[in-house]
Amino acid sequence: MARIRIPSTVVILFVTVQTGFLLFMYARYSSFMPQSEEKPSQVHILILSSWRSGSSFVGQLFSQHPNVFYLMEPAWHVWVTMYQNSAKVLHMAVRDLVRSVFLCDMSVFDAYMPWKRNLSDLFQWAVSRALCSAPACDSFQRTDITSEMACKTLCGRYPFSKVEEACKTYSHVVIKEVRFFDLKVLYPLLTDPSLNLKIIHLVRDPRAVVKSREQSVKALARDNGIVLSTNGTKVEDSKYKVMQEICRSHVQIYETATLKPPNFLKDRYLMIRFEDLVRDPLSEISEMYKFADLSLTPTLKSWIYNITHGQGPGKKKEAFKITSRDAVSVSQAWRNVLSFQKIKKIQEVCKGAINMLGYQLVDSEKEQRDLSLDLVLPRRQNQFSWSSFNPNH
Repeated sequence: MARIRIPSTVVILFVTVQTGFLLFMYARYSSFMPQSEEKPSQVHILILSSWRSGSSFVGQLFSQHPNVFYLMEPAWHVWVTMYQNSAKVLHMAVRDLVRSVFLCDMSVFDAYMPWKRNLSDLFQWAVSRALCSAPACDSFQRTDITSEMACKTLCGRYPFSKVEEACKTYSHVVIKEVRFFDLKVLYPLLTDPSLNLKIIHLVRDPRAVVKSREQSVKALARDNGIVLSTNGTKVEDSKYKVMQEICRSHVQIYETATLKPPNFLKDRYLMIRFEDLVRDPLSEISEMYKFADLSLTPTLKSWIYNITHGQGPGKKKEAFKITSRDAVSVSQAWRNVLSFQKIKKIQEVCKGAINMLGYQLVDSEKEQRDLSLDLVLPRRQNQFSWSSFNPNH
């Protein structure tokens, strides 16, 4: 049988071409593979909370930082557009929007906003210091402490494209959101190699939350309907059904993060109580900043002191405003305002959350009104499981 002789130069050329092709394919393939050793250049922080829990205040603690690009509740656009759905159905749409914002891809808003739009078309845009300073708006410097009113006056007509442009220039992207009720919904974001996501879970005494919600009943009615799956019907939460769902969600989130959590949650979850924050602002804020890899500046220290040491508990018309108030008085106001009958009902539907998050139940109106009785207990882990609690018992 005749043998075919192939010149050695041809063999070498073939091997060289083959090796080059394999190296090319490997490089191309590896570019699509998660690079576990390398973290994304930006830090992503999700402030996870519920309505009237002090989350706008916490959001401002981050928004005013010169290294932070902040948006307040961008998922509002999802809920307003698709309000006939339930919160559970909207979870994925909200998650996808939040992911895109973290990656500074603002094209995600195309489905929810007019085609030709300005900064002012974005929900609560003016509370974002990043959208009131360069490159989004030329009226303020990044180191300035901005106010919502001044920003609205000077920056509203800048084009919406400035949102994405600005986002890409910051080391930290922070989003405050009240429309997640299950931590597991966020697992795809926590395991996404393109994100460096950390979660700050802000909670507040449910009795104080109810007092605050009563200042904004009409504003919350549509959200209540989505929480209770009423197919678009607005609801006033007179029977505390929404509060029950909110309390249930806080328990679920806290338990998931602290009782046998998955490995990818390690060092990426921090629970903060609003009451601890207003009692010792600098200590709690320093803890949050350390968690987020941020530093507290002298300007921020001064501003934080001023907004937590104002006069009075805040007026009804300021329910959605960040103004200078006596923050400790705000956190205790429910004890003088709500009737004991309401307190008993709230304690029935939220007993598990009150116990687990470290608040003391009151057994009488006398205990409720006695402000010398501290109802905020030292933080501790409680082995409470929601499934073991029946609010009807």
